[in-house]
Parts: sequence; structure tokens; C-alpha cells
Amino acid sequence: MIKSALEKVMSHDLSELWTILSSDEKRLIVDNFTIHNFKKNQIIYAERDEPEYLWCLLKGKAKLFKDGVGGRQQILRLIRPVQYFGYRAHFAQEPYVSSASAMEASVLGSLPMSVADQLINSNRKVAWFFIHELSRNLGNSDTRIVNLTQKHIRGRLAEALIVLKENYGYEDDGTTLRIYMAREDLANLSNMTTSNAIRTLTSFVSEKIIVVDGRQIKIINEPALRKISKFG
Repeated sequence: MIKSALEKVMSHDLSELWTILSSDEKRLIVDNFTIHNFKKNQIIYAERDEPEYLWCLLKGKAKLFKDGVGGRQQILRLIRPVQYFGYRAHFAQEPYVSSASAMEASVLGSLPMSVADQLINSNRKVAWFFIHELSRNLGNSDTRIVNLTQKHIRGRLAEALIVLKENYGYEDDGTTLRIYMAREDLANLSNMTTSNAIRTLTSFVSEKIIVVDGRQIKIINEPALRKISKFG
């Protein structure tokens, strides 16, 4: 199971991390890599937990989120296969400031951060890999903060749908998003109330930009959606 999981990592775009390792370093990972199966909505780690592991999503979908005022949840980032996460707090030498959970039944791999530290100390290219990832995530977070605070509701929801498309893609029909989200999750991703998310979805349907069937969303006019996201 571990071998097949690592082969999946190696076959993905993020296999850059694997290609810069020596044979001994690869063996170190194999010897310390653990596979976990998570159920839908199961917590991977919680805010204020100590960061012990480098996590890698191998199959499924996951989210990073933070509980806000009045019990409302803000989704900070979506995780897709194969992405690494859960390491920033360790590098900052602080507990987690957000939580992570599976959005559907998912398979994850974990590596003790002590092993990650060992790899970073022995291989400068590994250090640069994580510097690049952290820098890219920081840039995306900066952009997202501006969008969530300055865009109107329509623009925020349009952007959320585009983010879902870019993270998870379409089903084979080329229009249905490859993720089924509850309206509450969609609202939490867009920084709005659930009722506003439902009303805005309805307006997009009436404008023939999307088609909604339960939790399935089909984007039938992506250029129009991107225009709303950009100027909304």
C-alpha cells in the first residue's frame, strides 16, 4: 500500500519532491510513511494541535478551515491530490492556527515532521521545495483576502466556483464540477451566509450561467462566470 501510494505521488506534478531525493532519502520516507483512511467530515488535525506530521492527500478532497464568530466556518484553502499540507505551523514553531478535515472519504499519507526536518537538513533542494510551496500559498492567501473583503457577493461566489473548477476539474461531461458541496460549505468558501449563497446561485441559474441539480453544479457559461468573478 505504501509503495503504491508513493508511486501516485511520483506520477503527479508534485513528484518534484521525489525526484530531488537520494535513494537513501527515499528509503527513509518509505520506512516512515503511514497511510490513513478518513471518512467524510473527519478531522485530520484541529486548531491548537501540535504539528507532528507532514500530510499528503493521496485520494479524495480536503479543506483547511477556521471557526469564526458565531460558529461560522471560513474555508481557507482546498486541498487536492497530490498536495502536501500541515507543515507551516511546525516551521513557525507554533500550534496549528486552523483545522483540516476530509470533504469526502479520502486517503492520506503522513510523515513525521522530524523526518521532514532530517531531509531538509541533508538536502538543500528539499528546503527550497518547501520555501517555494510556502511562498506560493502566501501569495494565494494575500489575493484571496483582498477578493473576499472587496468583491461583492456575486463576485465572491463566482470566484468560489472557479476555484472549485481549477482545483478539482470537471466530470467527463466537461461541465459538471467534480465535487459535490453543501450550500453551507459553498457559503463558507465565499465568505457569505448560506441564504445569500443560495440566492446568488439561483440568480446564476436564471442567467443561464450554471445548472444546479441537488449538490451537483454544472458550469455552462464559464466565460460569463469568470467575468463576474473578475469584475464582481
